[in-house]
Amino acid sequence: MFNNDLISKLQEECLSGHPIPIDHIEVKRDSLRHIPGFIKEKEYNKVMLIADTNTKKAAGQSLIDFLNKADIDSEIMVLPEDRHGHVIANEETVMQVFVNTPASIDCFIAVGAGTIHDITRFVSGKMKVPFISVPTAASVDGFTSKGAPLILKGAKRTIQASNPIAVFADLKVLQEAPREMTAAGLGDMIGKVTSILDWRISYLIGGEPYNELASDITKQALMECINHIDQIGRNEEYGLDVLMEGLIHSGLVMLVLDHSRPASGAEHHLSHYWEMDLLQKDEKQLLHGAKVGVATAIISDLYKEYFKISDLLRLSDHPDWNERWKEHGPAIQQEINSIPSSDRIKGWIQKAGGPVVPKELGLSDELVQESLNKAYHLRDRCTGLKLINYSRKQDLTYCI
Repeated sequence: MFNNDLISKLQEECLSGHPIPIDHIEVKRDSLRHIPGFIKEKEYNKVMLIADTNTKKAAGQSLIDFLNKADIDSEIMVLPEDRHGHVIANEETVMQVFVNTPASIDCFIAVGAGTIHDITRFVSGKMKVPFISVPTAASVDGFTSKGAPLILKGAKRTIQASNPIAVFADLKVLQEAPREMTAAGLGDMIGKVTSILDWRISYLIGGEPYNELASDITKQALMECINHIDQIGRNEEYGLDVLMEGLIHSGLVMLVLDHSRPASGAEHHLSHYWEMDLLQKDEKQLLHGAKVGVATAIISDLYKEYFKISDLLRLSDHPDWNERWKEHGPAIQQEINSIPSSDRIKGWIQKAGGPVVPKELGLSDELVQESLNKAYHLRDRCTGLKLINYSRKQDLTYCI
């Protein structure tokens, strides 16, 4: 199902035809069994698995058994959890991986979802030791990207680090993952509804880099998921195959571009803001994609309401943006009108059993309102949310 031709064409446009630095991508049932053969082909002598308590049970222990049977020297590092049972990608956890990794390691294997991969890819990049991706849930789109979102001094910061040299996504493992993890992956894909729109805004108004083919590939991945929403919602193997490959495609686009604009707009900025607030309050963390799905419905409503009147936007403090809005505003309004409504977005997510409003996540109205006024500061990108805030003389309010 991978559209390798389009990815290769994008690679040629962006990097003069240099090959994508991932040797193997496999989304199959029982793909865990194929990892020892790949490691032997690479002639790695010692590997380190990075996991948490849950992902060790889901795939880590089975993989260790397969590696042992193949006479591959391997060990597993189970990362520490906070009092809520979550691994946090912060300085403390990253340092523990550095300290407990033997110098003789030839390869890391990230066994888990987003946080495990973020920690592994960062350490992999700093130690210049390759890593293999083994997703235990179709929950995020960052498996094949370089970006490592970390919590540094309490703030969310994405650092470009290492991409995996291979991805082995075992459909049996994905199918056994908790339903909320799959719903989170769908939420991360549904977020492309507004992230692609925000990318156009950043290009037309902010003068930021843009690539039409990358946008098209991301849209196709999104539409494949929407077209198979029922299979995904029923946790069918084929539906999970479609979802996982959509997530991988999105990650590959980010890898080739070396930035996350097609996959991360205002909806991700809200999600990151909520995450940082929960961390500061030492409260239980929420799944990234679950937050993104809820935020996407909010941003869709907000944009459709605010941008329906062209003259409402006043960017007097940013004359360049103001002139570009006069030129491109009508086209942007048409694109906003064409994105799905919040009701459609919520309907898709509900089919997979995911949350659709902030209250289902346990988020207060006050936090959501605050994020709408402050989250645009988290990234130096020209999104629709930033335009709205820049054009207002008072706090933005939203009817939740």
